[in-house]
Amino acid sequence: MTNSSSPPTPVQPRHRAIVAVDIEGSTTRTNKARASLRNAMYELLEEALLISGIKEHHRDVIDRGDGAFILIHPVDDAPKTVLLTTVIPTLAELLAQYEPERPDHRFRLRAAVHAGEVHYDNRGWYGEDLDVTARLLDAPELKRRLKQTKARLILVVSHDIYRSVVRHGYDGIDDASYHQVVQVQIGRRRQRGWVQIPGVSGYTGLTA
Repeated sequence: MTNSSSPPTPVQPRHRAIVAVDIEGSTTRTNKARASLRNAMYELLEEALLISGIKEHHRDVIDRGDGAFILIHPVDDAPKTVLLTTVIPTLAELLAQYEPERPDHRFRLRAAVHAGEVHYDNRGWYGEDLDVTARLLDAPELKRRLKQTKARLILVVSHDIYRSVVRHGYDGIDDASYHQVVQVQIGRRRQRGWVQIPGVSGYTGLTA
């Protein structure tokens, strides 16, 4: 039991960039297959992060079973631009090259990038910006668009990321490759998402 006389732990926000991934169609797999997919997903994600210079002390991980949230600390070594110019493209390339012994163990990913304030207590991480990321990642429109392509990874970024990073066209970022086709509801607010298929030239955002 908690001591009622103890003062409550103050709720303090911590700013993080958020990269989230989720395995497509994982609920149709057996638990044994899911174990293999999880291992592969984490190995590829870890490799993409390390190649991008985002080491373990720069990040925290939230496991989602068939996916993961990576919370990246606000340090100069890991600017948000690197997430879009290196982490996501590298992950897409590694995934495209991944060929397991069993063809039915191949998989595809949905990915989301957002940034905002998160909170931590003895039960784990929580906060509205994690909810925003989860809603974008699980948006039916994003799932539908992945089904319409042969690409192994599809990306959605929040409007905050689009406004603060993508639209400025920093080196390595093609703002014309992002298309505002996702919209989700968070409480009473609507959140827009901008979609890109890394490595696919000429993607117009139009459905087939």
